[in-house]
Amino acid sequence: MSGTGNGILVDTSVWIEFFKSKSSTGDRLETLLVENSVWSCGVVMFELLQGVKSETEKFMVLDTLSNLEYAEMTPALWQKSANIAASLKKKGVTLPLSDIFLAAIAIENNLQVFTLDKHFKRVPGVRLF
Repeated sequence: MSGTGNGILVDTSVWIEFFKSKSSTGDRLETLLVENSVWSCGVVMFELLQGVKSETEKFMVLDTLSNLEYAEMTPALWQKSANIAASLKKKGVTLPLSDIFLAAIAIENNLQVFTLDKHFKRVPGVRLF
């Protein structure tokens, strides 16, 4: 595990609030960015970029994410993700694959997850911000 436990992996739902409007969630993320606590990953980058509506938005997203600590999937994390998904499925819980990947990255790097999605509470080992 490379994280220190102080980092926060920010989910796409929070980034959308940050980029689209002035909201308490977006303001909280702005504070975390100033404190250099925020991490990103490929899954979040993908989700944000596939939703941009202009080159200006694309540049703004890439510029913001380029200054963050970055964590990525590894072969071991692909396996961990499959284990998480399988264990949840046995309990009758199905989460979006992107959220399973985000959870695995957060657990592996000892990061909290800042999200608006309640279903992260159902993933064992995930610490919510």
